[in-house]
Amino acid sequence: MIAINLNNPNEIRNVGMQALENALGHIGMVKFIQQFELGYGNYTAEKNNTTDMSLDEIDALLAL
Repeated sequence: MIAINLNNPNEIRNVGMQALENALGHIGMVKFIQQFELGYGNYTAEKNNTTDMSLDEIDALLAL
């Protein structure tokens, strides 16, 4: 077993990432970490602040 300094967040992160890579492989490690993406903003508050747009308005925005 590896001696880990539990008071050093960087060391804990590095050892943990290595353990994930060893157990899951590169792609599995990335997929596991992606499950913890926190996102941003406040969906609940923002969803009611949008206005309805016509298809023409959407097309105009996409043309920019």
